[in-house]
Amino acid sequence: MAKMNPKQVPMREQLPKDRIKNFKEVPCGYSDEEAVIEAKRCLQCKNQPCVLGCPVEIDIPGFVKLIAEGDFPRAIKKMKETNSLPAICGRVCPQEDQCQKVCVVGKMGDPVAIGRLERFIADWEAKQANIELPEIKAPTGKKVACVGGGPAGLTVAGELVKLGHSVTIFEALHELGGVLVYGIPEFRLPNSIVEREVEYIHSLGVEIKKSFIVGKLKTIDEFLEEFDAVFVGTGAGLPWFMDLPGENYNGIYSANEYLTRSNLMKAYLFPEYDTPIERGKQVAVIGGGNVAMDSVRTALRLGAAKAMIIYRRSKKEMPARFEEIHHAEEEGVIFEFLTLPIAYHADDQGGVKEMECLKMELGEPDASGRRRPVPVEGSNFRIPVDVVVVAIGNSPNPLVPATTSGLEIGKKGNIVVDATTGKTSKKGVFAGGDIATGAATVISAMGAGKIAAKNIDDYLKTEQW
Repeated sequence: MAKMNPKQVPMREQLPKDRIKNFKEVPCGYSDEEAVIEAKRCLQCKNQPCVLGCPVEIDIPGFVKLIAEGDFPRAIKKMKETNSLPAICGRVCPQEDQCQKVCVVGKMGDPVAIGRLERFIADWEAKQANIELPEIKAPTGKKVACVGGGPAGLTVAGELVKLGHSVTIFEALHELGGVLVYGIPEFRLPNSIVEREVEYIHSLGVEIKKSFIVGKLKTIDEFLEEFDAVFVGTGAGLPWFMDLPGENYNGIYSANEYLTRSNLMKAYLFPEYDTPIERGKQVAVIGGGNVAMDSVRTALRLGAAKAMIIYRRSKKEMPARFEEIHHAEEEGVIFEFLTLPIAYHADDQGGVKEMECLKMELGEPDASGRRRPVPVEGSNFRIPVDVVVVAIGNSPNPLVPATTSGLEIGKKGNIVVDATTGKTSKKGVFAGGDIATGAATVISAMGAGKIAAKNIDDYLKTEQW
């Protein structure tokens, strides 16, 4: 038996000097040969810790073994037994903190590149002339409304339609995908990939209604007169700001607005799309998560001469994926660590021109387990800026909670759910994803969708709440 390579098969990428001038996807994906070589690194462990590390419990050893054998048709079939959105998960899921974190091979070197293999097999299927659809059970006569067409709603719809239920997705925007289309840039997740996955869900028999704002056109209470169950997956679309002096000056965006203008409204395709967006030369992005990385890398591609991350802790505490931080560093992003904005200053036209900051030092750990940043007294300094993007988090979208009677709401505006079932306090109404947890990962929203789908099915069969 050949000795196992301790290193993952590397994935080819666009060079940094080229990619900062375009919005094309950065990683190029595996070839058939590269995927087979990487898949053969899997030890096929009996206890399968990687499956336990996956929020949607994909049979990882199963699909990886089939790739290693070159049986790609059965590999994608195995994948889709538990995951209807593999091309998305393979690109944006934090595998390094989930399945790959517990991979046994990782104790001897690099873990098996599960995410890259997931992406590979989904992309391989897309190249085939015919995509095989799973078995759809006989119609049950039951109707389900999914409010929100993001990762949670798409997962619920895909699971329930396979069980024979009639499912309709109601999406407020003009495209399905939720954060996948308005929040994640083309260079990380091309819209064509999301469209492909949405079309797969549609091909299973899910009805789709776009530009339908639930809470305005119809309420959840009205849906319950027409549908047997309702799933709410409306996400975390309410951006946070810092309430600083000068925060309303021109050129200061929430990451939500900035990325929506660039991605969903296609400002990145100027002049084909003439979407208004400030194309600053000195852009500061506040925050240290994946959304901050998406924003600062977008600013570079929109023409910024200097794109900065302003983060109040050190690099060690940043919540963004290592891959995203690495790509940003390669592309020339400047990181201002241990820095806290405290005010903005404007020019004569009301446009932001400077960000006033304090230097920070790290104290004792806080509730998050990370060391608490403490201001250094008298350390005020200013940074010249002409665009600022605030990427410090989002709250759940308030519209559905505010227009639904009998729904228990948490202190942060989230819908209170039973995490083991997805049930809310209102009979027949389930919820999951960011509307229940606050802003989190795509895969956690999909995991919540799978849990909810199982329990919606049980409820439709038994009518027991």
